[in-house]
Amino acid sequence: MHDLSGLEEAQKVLAAQPFSALLGARLVAFGDGAATLELDIREELRQQYGFVHGGVLSYAADNALTFAAGSAAGGGVITAGFTIDYLRPAQGAVLRAHAEVVRAGRTRVVCRCDLTTVGEDGTEALCAVAQGTVSVIGRPA
Repeated sequence: MHDLSGLEEAQKVLAAQPFSALLGARLVAFGDGAATLELDIREELRQQYGFVHGGVLSYAADNALTFAAGSAAGGGVITAGFTIDYLRPAQGAVLRAHAEVVRAGRTRVVCRCDLTTVGEDGTEALCAVAQGTVSVIGRPA
């Protein structure tokens, strides 16, 4: 991840990720140790029962955790690992991953993330939670 000093710069980093572009992800909030990533739920992102595939939820958690860490560390971060717990099937119009820094150290940043779905009527439902550790690899030149 590149040096991140604001939402516009972070959105450029996201846009440069081919997989994020494929999924149609967008960064809607970034800064002060937090980040929110959203993507529209469409048919191609579902599994055989009609729910959002767990891999899509994991992607959203991974990226939101890392962007939140990058907002605290100033960029130059990469995921070291994360866990995710699926609480209920994800259904709705939008998937939202909101991550916040729990503790920012010199070489590691610990973050947590709530994944919610937003229905057509605006109703939100918590569908998964994640926690991760992000390594600070240094600010790019």
